[in-house]
Amino acid sequence: MIRRLGEVSYKIARRIVIAVIGGTILLGGIIMLATPGPGLAVILLGLAILAIEFAWAKLWLAKVRHSVTPEGREALRGHYSSLRERWFVKKNDEKPAEKP
Repeated sequence: MIRRLGEVSYKIARRIVIAVIGGTILLGGIIMLATPGPGLAVILLGLAILAIEFAWAKLWLAKVRHSVTPEGREALRGHYSSLRERWFVKKNDEKPAEKP
């Protein structure tokens, strides 16, 4: 019983340590986006550390890795252009709204 308790305590402590270290590095990377420094590289490092223990971080890391490949950039470019057309480009058959 004591051995099992020690094993559970180790897993929880490891998870907490990984969360604190990875979260701190991730937060530092986010801050570096606005200040001088290698923000994106540090964000990737923080996500990689968090992905050791957390599934959501592993998913985010996979999305970021995919977005830096040529195929991923092309997919994002297509997604952004469709959003731009939907939100900002007026259709030819639409009339501008009249002022009351």
